[in-house]
Amino acid sequence: MKDDWFKDFVLDQLSGLPELRAKAMFGGHGLYANEKFFGILMDGRLYFKTDEHTRPLYEQRGMVPFTYEKARKTMTMRYFEVPAEILESKSQLLEWARSAVGATNSANAGKCGGRKAELNLPGYRKIPVRDGTGISEPEN
Repeated sequence: MKDDWFKDFVLDQLSGLPELRAKAMFGGHGLYANEKFFGILMDGRLYFKTDEHTRPLYEQRGMVPFTYEKARKTMTMRYFEVPAEILESKSQLLEWARSAVGATNSANAGKCGGRKAELNLPGYRKIPVRDGTGISEPEN
């Protein structure tokens, strides 16, 4: 496959995640950690699962959701493209990936009560979440 180099790069960057694997799907790959589907590799792009707490981090950077065509309709998923500067930083990418895995927990619970991974990024401030953890958003 032409994008194997990208898949290999992403898997190397995310090697700190437990039980990480990529599973072929619809011309791309699904990313799993501990059997939780948290990411999509498609057409040389990486998308992570978001929830109502992490989605603004992507939107504020102008990132777009993963979309696909089904029955002549465009379907939008809760997976957003990862910014290039995050993709290139192994430590930051791992933080964002852990938050994506956390987003699968809140989606599976059907509420925001599940424990979230924290993003501790330079230039961002921590926002408390109901369970006592937090996420980060850009400082103004």
